[in-house]
Amino acid sequence: MQYTGLIEFNWTLLMIWITVIILFLVLKKFFFEKVHKFVEARENSIKDAYDSAEAVNRKADEKMENYNKKIAKIEGEGREIIKEAKIRAEAQAAEIVQDANNKANEMMLAAEKQIERERQKALAEMKEQVAALALLAAEKIVERDIAQIGQDQIVDEIIEQAGASQWQN
Repeated sequence: MQYTGLIEFNWTLLMIWITVIILFLVLKKFFFEKVHKFVEARENSIKDAYDSAEAVNRKADEKMENYNKKIAKIEGEGREIIKEAKIRAEAQAAEIVQDANNKANEMMLAAEKQIERERQKALAEMKEQVAALALLAAEKIVERDIAQIGQDQIVDEIIEQAGASQWQN
């Protein structure tokens, strides 16, 4: 058995270290730079995609806010249009009612005038009938040979009663 020290020089170990250093330098020269550039490019593309997504989200939020404002404005305009239409409808209804009232009043006035004409006509007919009755009464009086004073008095009374208010009502 051979005793080896804690630190011993071994050509195999030296060759392993030289191989590892050469391998490291070769990998560094040809591989690490490419991997590092690839990782940086990937990192930048992810960062750009994230920034782009944030920009798109901001634009979408702005558009959403604009759309909400437009919708609120359109709803307000719709309410205003409905309010104006309601006011116009109420005004038109009031105008129709006023026209109907005016026509009804005109019809009432025409009916009252017609009634007054009919009343005057009836009064005139009544007066004619009263006059005819008065003449008939006068004839009867004459037939009975009443005195002249008595005939005048009877005729005056009949004419007075015919023209009095009790006959007009």
